[in-house]
Amino acid sequence: MSDKQPNLIPEELLPADSRRVTTETPLQAAIGAFQNHMEEEGFSIHTQKAFVSDLRLLGKYLGIGQPVGAIGTNNLNDFLKWMAYDRGVSCSAKTYARRVTTLKVFFGWLNKADVLLVDPSTAVAQRSVTSPLPTVPTEDDIEKALAVTEAMRSHEDSNKRDSRPHLLVTLLLQTAIKKGEAMGIVPNHIERDDEPYLFVRYKNPKMRSKERKIALDPDWLDVLDEYLEQYEPTDTLFTCTARNLEYVLRDVAEEAGLDRGALSFENLRWTSALRDYDAGVDDDLIRQRMGLSKVTWRETLNKLSRLAEKQKVIASQPR
Repeated sequence: MSDKQPNLIPEELLPADSRRVTTETPLQAAIGAFQNHMEEEGFSIHTQKAFVSDLRLLGKYLGIGQPVGAIGTNNLNDFLKWMAYDRGVSCSAKTYARRVTTLKVFFGWLNKADVLLVDPSTAVAQRSVTSPLPTVPTEDDIEKALAVTEAMRSHEDSNKRDSRPHLLVTLLLQTAIKKGEAMGIVPNHIERDDEPYLFVRYKNPKMRSKERKIALDPDWLDVLDEYLEQYEPTDTLFTCTARNLEYVLRDVAEEAGLDRGALSFENLRWTSALRDYDAGVDDDLIRQRMGLSKVTWRETLNKLSRLAEKQKVIASQPR
C-alpha cells in the first residue's frame, strides 16, 4: 500500500508546483516549489526573500532533507523555542511574529494543495506583538512643507523655478501611492476630464489586482502642466531615479525646518490615509485607494486608529 498522501482536489486544479510535492518531498525541494508559487501569486520580492530565509532556518534546525510530511506541530514549536531562546542570536518580537507567519503561509499552502491533510502550523506558539507606529508629519508640518514647495515653484528668478517638489508632495498627499507606483507613472496614466484621476498601473500582470483609479484635485493639473513644460518627460512622469526624489523630499523637509526624514514617501502615504480616516471616508474606500488586500488592511486600520489618537494628543499640546 502506498504511503503517498491522497489528493482530495483534482490534480489539474492544483498549482503546478504543488503537483510535484508529496509528503516525501524534502524540505529543501518544497521551499523551491513554494518560492515559485509566491512568484506566481505576485508576492513582493522582499516577502519572498524573508519567507525563504525563514524556511531555510527551519531547514537548518530540522535538517534540510527532512520530508515535509514528517514535520509536526511539536517540531515547529521546538524550532520557535530554539530560535527565540537557544540559538544564541537575538530574535525580536517582530521577527518572531514574521517567522510564525512564514510557517503558517508555507504549511497552509501545502495543506490547501492536499499535500498535507493536517496543517501542523495551526497550533504553533504565538507571541503578541504590536508593530510600532510610523512617524507622520503633523498638519502644521505639512503647511510648512507646502509653503516651501510653493516658494520653489514661484521663485522670483524664473530660471530657478522648480515645480517638481510641489508636484511630488501634493501628488503623494492626494493619492497615498507607494514610491514604486510613483516611479511607474507615465503622463497618459493621468486622465484630464471633469473628474480627473490617476490610473495606478503595473507592468507585471500578476500585480493587476493592485491597479486602481484615484481621484485628483482639478487644480493639481496646473502644477502638472508647469512640471511637464519644465522637465519634458519622454517616458515616465519622473525623469530621475527614486533616490533623487527622496533627496527632493529631504531637502524640502530641511528647508521647512522639519526632521530630515519627515517627508519620506512612506510618511506622506500614511499622512494621506490618515487625512481620509479623520475625514470619515469609508474604510474600504481607503483600503482600495492604498491598494491593500483585506488581510493587510486589518493591521493598517489599527495603525490609522492609533495614529489618529496620537495626532489628537499632539494637536492638544501647547506650541
